[in-house]
Amino acid sequence: MSQLLFETIGLKKTYIVGDQAVPALKGVSLQVVSGDFLAVMGPSGSGKSTFMNLLGCLDTPSEGRYMFKGSEVSSFSADERARIRNEQIGFVFQSFNLLPRTSALDNVALPLRYNGVPIKERRHRAAEMLVKMGLADRLDYRPSQLSGGQQQRVAIARALVCDPAIILADEPTGALDTRTGFEVMAILQELNMKGMTVVVVTHEPEIAAFTRRHLLFRDGSLVSDTHNEKVKDARMLSSKAEVFHEER
Repeated sequence: MSQLLFETIGLKKTYIVGDQAVPALKGVSLQVVSGDFLAVMGPSGSGKSTFMNLLGCLDTPSEGRYMFKGSEVSSFSADERARIRNEQIGFVFQSFNLLPRTSALDNVALPLRYNGVPIKERRHRAAEMLVKMGLADRLDYRPSQLSGGQQQRVAIARALVCDPAIILADEPTGALDTRTGFEVMAILQELNMKGMTVVVVTHEPEIAAFTRRHLLFRDGSLVSDTHNEKVKDARMLSSKAEVFHEER
């Protein structure tokens, strides 16, 4: 039976712009169990990015509670939130956010460096993760030498290298062509099938179709939370049958 991974209770975020209070999130409450696969959707300004920033401990709520693995992280100090980010949350971004002058191997190893892992172990773990992403022959390549899809695979490997409890992916296919986007979603689907909790922010219904639960935000509120009865298989739409290589 799946366990509760995180819960938000009346989560609110208000920004002060000049002398105006601008509500970005208006009392969002929901529960997510381990192994879930969600799409967070909504138009620009709907609150979905603010919601993801709060989930990722990149920001703190103005009101309400955010419980992660039973701890109220919304009340944590900046250092405690940083520890949660480093140890429990893997981030994947639209723009990849790779260090341009650094090899794929060292990009993936970077979070382990922040966690104090010895250099030999972190390079070994980073190499293993890149092999699983099908990039065994690209360890020493810099981002400029990789395609967009390969860069996103490096970013996913970096998100996974610390063995997080959850992957937060913000428009992970936004900078990719359609076929490559499907390949990236196939990776996320297979990770989810192996038990990883995945949350994807997207404005594309065809990307949300690969997830099992849809959250729709509008004007700072969660207006619907639905189960996707007809999940599409991204592997069937990508050019490769196997996109996440692992010893069986």
